[in-house]
Amino acid sequence: MAAVRGVVLKHLRVNATSLSLLRNPKPIPNGHGALTFNAIRRRFSDDVMGSFLDKSEVTDRVVSVVKNFQKIDPSKVTPNAHFQEDFGLDSLDTVEVVMALEEEFGFEIPDNEADKISTISHAVEFIASHPQAK
Repeated sequence: MAAVRGVVLKHLRVNATSLSLLRNPKPIPNGHGALTFNAIRRRFSDDVMGSFLDKSEVTDRVVSVVKNFQKIDPSKVTPNAHFQEDFGLDSLDTVEVVMALEEEFGFEIPDNEADKISTISHAVEFIASHPQAK
């Protein structure tokens, strides 16, 4: 059984030579010039960590999502509006707004953070500071 496992693993191993690039910051020729360590690190960081959205874009998109919510009068929506005080939403309605924001921005907001989102500005601050928001 160990021999079969060894043969299978030998053929399934992934070549990880690119990881050495992260440990060795020397430029690596690629035929079109040199690929620097910083370029590799930046590409790796962008893929893994994501990037942050512009706060004004986040504000526009959050306001748009809130305006499209059935129980909210679009004329009352402002960037500083409070979900319960200004719109009269209950906690379940607020959860639905947060779920709509999750769908809009393509990531899940943890429950402990979702509970803190009670205004449009809270939502904007959280989403603009989250690297997975798209």
